[in-house]
Amino acid sequence: MSAPARLIVFEGAEGVGKSTQLARLAERLGGPDHVVMVREPGGTPLGNEVRRLVLDVVTMDVVPRAEALLFMASRAQLVDRVIKPAMADGKWVLMDRYFLSTYAYQVAGRGLSEADVRQANGFATGGLVPGVTLLLSLPVGEGLDRADARGVRDRMERADDAFHARVTRAFESFVAPEWQAEHPECGPIVLVDASGSVEDVQARVASAVEGHFAL
Repeated sequence: MSAPARLIVFEGAEGVGKSTQLARLAERLGGPDHVVMVREPGGTPLGNEVRRLVLDVVTMDVVPRAEALLFMASRAQLVDRVIKPAMADGKWVLMDRYFLSTYAYQVAGRGLSEADVRQANGFATGGLVPGVTLLLSLPVGEGLDRADARGVRDRMERADDAFHARVTRAFESFVAPEWQAEHPECGPIVLVDASGSVEDVQARVASAVEGHFAL
């Protein structure tokens, strides 16, 4: 078997602490000389503009299909211009969101066809499969409370409670062995309890990563 791609994705609903844990893992893996940190949408000039349109401009009217395609346009640019070159240089790539978020937010949350989204996503990613996805989990109310503590909600965070409940349930379903077997494009997914102190979660993240890579 070939070694897993040196791509580690942090996923989860709002406020689970992805950015904090991603930064801490980057330090553990050697810092800027050995690690590239990226987020979705963003990471390239095109991706940053997509981020402005779908997240930062809270009054923007974006229909669900357009929303999904904008995220995927950002993803395609990021994969080809940043992620693949970094991995070719032997660096780790730590990513804040990837296509599990599309399945959670646009399929479960917005009600788009999984078959359509899956096909478009395969085109956007060029078949790039993560070495592991760390799915950080918190009750939906606690995660949104954390998001509120950061400041004003972005456009996605402003969706109603029913939407966020659908997203959280979808993320929970992704760890089931049956779901993962039916979605090999997602690679291995490990559930990480995001409750407790930052240090507690950091230890759980480290344990999950060590289970997939020889560190």
